[in-house]
Amino acid sequence: MPKIPDVLLLFCLVGAADALYKQWIPDTNYENKTNWDKGEVPCGNDIVEFLAQRKVSVFVETTHAVQEMRLPVHGEFILNSGAGFYVMSGQDEGCGPGVTTQFKDSESLQWLNPALWQAATTQDDMQHGNFLFSVHEESVPCNYDDVVFKARSSFRVDTSSSQSSISVKSVSVLGKTFDSKSEFSEYLSSHSGQLQFHGSSAVTVGGPGCGDPSGCDCGNSVNHQQICGTVTCTSLSCKKPLLPVGHCCNVCGAIVTIYYTAGFSLKTYRERIQHLFLSLSKYKSIQLGMSKVLKTQRLMGIIPFGNSPEIQVVILDGDKGTKSAALAKDILKDIRSHGSNLGITEAEFQTSSGGGTESNAGMVVGVVFGVLIMITLIVLVVVLTRKGVVRMPSLPSLPSLSIFKRNSDDGDLNGAADHGFDNPMFDRPNVLPDIPGLYGTENSISLTQTGVHFVNPVYDENETDFTA
Repeated sequence: MPKIPDVLLLFCLVGAADALYKQWIPDTNYENKTNWDKGEVPCGNDIVEFLAQRKVSVFVETTHAVQEMRLPVHGEFILNSGAGFYVMSGQDEGCGPGVTTQFKDSESLQWLNPALWQAATTQDDMQHGNFLFSVHEESVPCNYDDVVFKARSSFRVDTSSSQSSISVKSVSVLGKTFDSKSEFSEYLSSHSGQLQFHGSSAVTVGGPGCGDPSGCDCGNSVNHQQICGTVTCTSLSCKKPLLPVGHCCNVCGAIVTIYYTAGFSLKTYRERIQHLFLSLSKYKSIQLGMSKVLKTQRLMGIIPFGNSPEIQVVILDGDKGTKSAALAKDILKDIRSHGSNLGITEAEFQTSSGGGTESNAGMVVGVVFGVLIMITLIVLVVVLTRKGVVRMPSLPSLPSLSIFKRNSDDGDLNGAADHGFDNPMFDRPNVLPDIPGLYGTENSISLTQTGVHFVNPVYDENETDFTA
């Protein structure tokens, strides 16, 4: 019987789809000092410069004094209530001597750069900074995710990808959520939309999201090369680095692979792991990512023959990964005790510490499956061969046995054959001792061309009937 908390958690969250909120991190806000080449927001004595040939959308939160402002050919200021600019008649005492400060170029900020996104299960978690760790492919918005650009913020993003369009569930811009394809398409064609989104791929909304409680494949594997092109991998010190599915770099830590039934809920299980383990002080430094992946199945570990959906749990904890291994073992122990109640049939893990792998059911099923595939292939070849559909290649003929025959011939030995030692008792008649009656008609021993044999006088070879 499952414990009561397990049952309550299962019924409260069963059927929940695994949709996440993905928030764009960079902005083009005027008040963000990282957007300026001097690392400071311009003040009253400064000359503000925007690149003339660069398109830009800038959100302005408050009022700012400037000495001079040089604007681009294509751009916009999105002014918050009460925000604006003015030129001071005198010197700004708290500003300093004044410099020319330039707004940074944002053209290179790419949608497919996983470092530019944050993920959360709810908007409340996003507001409180409770972000999730994901592999690189899933750090970028998936087909069923809700994309969020901060409400009081401006941005510019390059949406170029290997596909003509990027599909997501919804997009929120300046506090307005677009989940209608036609409505968002109209926004993209507006002046603000063209300044904020650019690139070869169009962002589309209105997807159905993920309706599978066990989770859905992200769909970003088609852009794997472009995603990884934005990632820089670091050197590792662990003994046996691991490469999770959907990740661009090897990692030090642990990977737990979970096999499930129809009753499994990814969101339920993610909540369980958070409650049971990640809330513990000893696992505070852990980064854990959980998602459904399609893993390529290979016959005998070589020939691919299909994809298998699995739940991948990636656990990271620095270069040593000792806590990752401990957490992986705790997860497997919990699955042994409560896996049947959670819809989990089997789980296994591997670590970068070189300690090997462990499974609650072993690899027996995989081996048996491979053997069955091999037997099926052999039977299929035999049937097709008998029906004449497939012809087996002829085998090369074996060497003729006549060479052995020739070798046994005395004439080929250039000399007399060796017949062994002579036996005076069984030799040619002219060599045997001259014993009267030995070779007569009544002899009991007969010498013929076929050999030497004994003659039984009871059975005369000339008689046809036996006479007693």
